[in-house]
Amino acid sequence: MSDCCTPSRGTAQRTAREVPAHHTGDLTGLVVLPGGTFRMGTDDAEGFPEDREGPVREVAVAPFAIDPHCVSNARFAEFVTATGYRTDAESFGWTYVFAKFLPGALRKRSPRPERAPWWCGVEGAYWRAPEGPASSLDERWNHPVVHVSWNDAQAYCAWAGRRLPTEVEWEYAARGGLDQARYPWGDELTPGGEHRCNIWQGRFPVHNTAEDGHVGTAPVDAFPTNGFGLHNTSGNVWEWCAGWFDHTRTARPMRGGSYLCHDSYCNRYRVAARTANSADSTSGNTGFRAAADVPAR
Repeated sequence: MSDCCTPSRGTAQRTAREVPAHHTGDLTGLVVLPGGTFRMGTDDAEGFPEDREGPVREVAVAPFAIDPHCVSNARFAEFVTATGYRTDAESFGWTYVFAKFLPGALRKRSPRPERAPWWCGVEGAYWRAPEGPASSLDERWNHPVVHVSWNDAQAYCAWAGRRLPTEVEWEYAARGGLDQARYPWGDELTPGGEHRCNIWQGRFPVHNTAEDGHVGTAPVDAFPTNGFGLHNTSGNVWEWCAGWFDHTRTARPMRGGSYLCHDSYCNRYRVAARTANSADSTSGNTGFRAAADVPAR
């Protein structure tokens, strides 16, 4: 793992809280996938062996259903309105925001992690105020909800009658039926010069040219879908997955990369790439999509 992706809150971990279920057994809006076997992982020279991306292995996956895109701010707002839920970022009183998004005074007084100084711990920032108290979700209701922890994602899923996808399910879905391709659309990052995902262009973390059309998050349905009908399984925001990152059982896995990933330091927008964080950590580039079991016929 690397702090370049998403910094850890660095505190004793909180646990997920129970919320009342609202929907059960309804697969409306989800993409139902048949499952089967696929070759998971990578031995790509551009990969990160320390993240346990490889070796390539054949894995079986049962039928399941998954969101075609990340949970949006609008959908998360429905959950909060119905339950009164308070996220971990709200409970702690702060969360990590990319420094370049902050006004000068707020940026100067907000602490930064030593190993990733492009992040600021901003008091009063949370999912509804992504860059701090003076910010809002105007024109971003169809963007992915961010500043949500693994615990928060679990709580939403419980309310919605969903669950987080496993890493096996996530990678199977993200590949869109392609075998061992580097990205959801193939092996070339910008085929024909066309941007297919929301990542950093330019010199990180100094200058983002935004050639893909986005500086921060993009709408959840931005860019064409992969072969299974899923949007943005590379870039935009990191997505929490179920389970543990490794045998130490101290961190939860995330997949997909984000708008801050750049090949100069963190090309984890490849479909086999993975990272992790503590269950209560939050940042402005982390969200999630939900999954569900398919009832047996």
